[in-house]
Amino acid sequence: MTTTATVDAVEAPVRARRAVRATPTAWLVWGFVIFFFVNLAGVIGSVLVSSFGRQWFDTWLPDGWTGRWYGEAWRDFGLLPVLVTTVEVSLTVVVVSVLVGVPAAYVLARRPFPGRRVLYLLFLLPILMPPITYGIPLATVLYKYGFAGHFSGVVLANLVPSVPFVILTMTPFIEQIDPAIERAARMCGAGTGQIFVRILAPLLVPGILAASILVLVRTVGMFELTFLTAGPDSTTLVVALYNSMSAAGIRAQQSVDAMAVIYTGTMLVLLVLALRLVNPTQLVARVKEEPE
Repeated sequence: MTTTATVDAVEAPVRARRAVRATPTAWLVWGFVIFFFVNLAGVIGSVLVSSFGRQWFDTWLPDGWTGRWYGEAWRDFGLLPVLVTTVEVSLTVVVVSVLVGVPAAYVLARRPFPGRRVLYLLFLLPILMPPITYGIPLATVLYKYGFAGHFSGVVLANLVPSVPFVILTMTPFIEQIDPAIERAARMCGAGTGQIFVRILAPLLVPGILAASILVLVRTVGMFELTFLTAGPDSTTLVVALYNSMSAAGIRAQQSVDAMAVIYTGTMLVLLVLALRLVNPTQLVARVKEEPE
């Protein structure tokens, strides 16, 4: 024990010096990361300060502080119906995406069939591609058949990336469940519906919650598809924020900043809930298929 303690005492300063040392590339990377976060904090901080400031021109801080800009933004931009519409659209997209995506993920995880990998790749395309690339032709089709400009059009447009997102999230969760549990249930006389409802559904609750929160965050923040298909009565918060900045007329910059703070705070709450419910490694972990 004395020898071990002596070796540890000798190696401790060496380990400390190694911990402090870093290559020029590492210092450059860390410097870039710190520079990025400092600039990000500056941008967010300036918007937050402006939303509470009375007047702010060429000084470090505003001339005074007030909270009336939030009240004006709430009244002028009609945020109450916008928030209600945002919640309705997001919850509808979440429910439909889960109802469609979970069975599809089960088929992809449990049923080998020709072209399964190609089908899985097709499901991933709306996630990998920028929404604007397929949003314009999608909006054209929805306008042609009378869906765009209404609540249904916004929901249908957001389902295009949301259903594949549920499939991508739920497939690893299903693959981590031992298929022997399902075989044992079938031996006891359970049908496919009973297995799915009574056995798989309780085991998949964490994955379903994770997928729901992630789809909710994605839908609330989806600008392109919602902007292309929304109407006067189906505008969500992110589109209303864009309209408040680009609409004609004169309005106080502080009220626009207050609306931006409301939107950012909403997204931060949803992101915190998502990170509390989902483990990022579960989204990429896949069970290796055993050779038959």
